[in-house]
Amino acid sequence: MAAATVNATRQELLKLKSRLKMAKRGHKLLKDKRDELMKEFLILVRRDKDLREKVESGLQSAYRSFLVSRAMLSEAILEESFMVPTRTVKVDAGFRSIMSVPVPEFGVSSEGDFMSYGLANTSQDLDDAVADYSEMLPFMVELAGVERAVDLLSEEIEKTRRRVNALEYVLIPELEGSVKSITMRLSEMERSNASRLMKIKDIVRAH
Repeated sequence: MAAATVNATRQELLKLKSRLKMAKRGHKLLKDKRDELMKEFLILVRRDKDLREKVESGLQSAYRSFLVSRAMLSEAILEESFMVPTRTVKVDAGFRSIMSVPVPEFGVSSEGDFMSYGLANTSQDLDDAVADYSEMLPFMVELAGVERAVDLLSEEIEKTRRRVNALEYVLIPELEGSVKSITMRLSEMERSNASRLMKIKDIVRAH
């Protein structure tokens, strides 16, 4: 709002002061929200890093064991080993709110034995690979939720940052400029009126 286009009236001044007060209050609330979002964001980033390192390490171990078992066992035995699964896995999806931002939260529940084959014709390396994959599954699911939460908070932080900047560098300075301009013009008008009244009094006294 350009100061030159504002009517220099006390009513307009009160209106602008009210808007300025609300803008400053909104600015503080948004800054507080941004700071809290950043704290939660950093917590999630650290959790994401820990989970990713854990999952990558576990999957590498599982893959190495599986490669060794493939070298030792025939294709037919490997296919037969996984033909009839004995374990069911359920992924529960929900949401939680972080500073009014809904982020996904996943949980894993399972029933049955992760080994769906007999031990007579298989190798220890295959057992290790299956055990490692089974152990990593809950962490992989959690990692997916954490990474999505990181993305959502990152987007919200950027939106909040832009709103904070718009208030701090555009709206609030414009309102302050308009308030200052009207205040000065009203003061000039009061001085002019006072001077005019004094002249009128002098003229009245002279007569």
